[in-house]
Amino acid sequence: MTKTTLKRAFKDSLPILAGYLALGMGFGVMLQSKGYSFWWALLMSCTMFAGSGQYAGVDFLASGATILTTAVMTFIINARHFFYGFSLLDKYKGAGALKPYMIFGLTDETYSIVCSAKLDETINPKKYYFFLTALNHLYWITGCTLGAVLGEFLPFDSKGIDFAMTALFIVIMVEQWMSTKEHLPALLGIATTVVCLIIFGADMFIIPSMVLIAAELLLFRKKLDKTGAGEKEADKDD
Repeated sequence: MTKTTLKRAFKDSLPILAGYLALGMGFGVMLQSKGYSFWWALLMSCTMFAGSGQYAGVDFLASGATILTTAVMTFIINARHFFYGFSLLDKYKGAGALKPYMIFGLTDETYSIVCSAKLDETINPKKYYFFLTALNHLYWITGCTLGAVLGEFLPFDSKGIDFAMTALFIVIMVEQWMSTKEHLPALLGIATTVVCLIIFGADMFIIPSMVLIAAELLLFRKKLDKTGAGEKEADKDD
């Protein structure tokens, strides 16, 4: 079962592989251009594993900010993970010694796949979540380190490469939309985000939208659970 679970996790992580390698290399190149050697990229990707947080962290460090200030700002940037964690309490329950790393390695893309993956009886759910997290972390470490190493020898303009993360998330969302008949969560998320963007502006909309989306999903949880169970039964019948 472990081998089958690992194969499934690897297959599901392939869309993230390309995005993380590209974005990670962009981070590594940018870090190197600020005067930091490749081992900084390796260290940050191993201990932080936060795409937007790492990009912001480079600018903070380069501007002379203290490590404490950088850590606090990174924490604020990734505050949305609080809401991710609340929604995964049931899925990660009983993961044992694997749970701390699964929490540490939770990213937007990993969260998206964990929430949408349809696992049959041949797959161990807890090991699947762990393997998925570890593989995505490995892709990110590889991309960051490789970018920093290549940045020392090859001239490279990293302008715009940070959009790779946004593009990757859009691709994952489209795949999820096509793989399920229940589109209520996606529609709620899009509508709520747009409304919050209009009300709070581009600099302040993320946290309010995440709070409202979490509340909406809790409100419709029973309906969504019933729909999900129905789709699983339909898949078994097929």
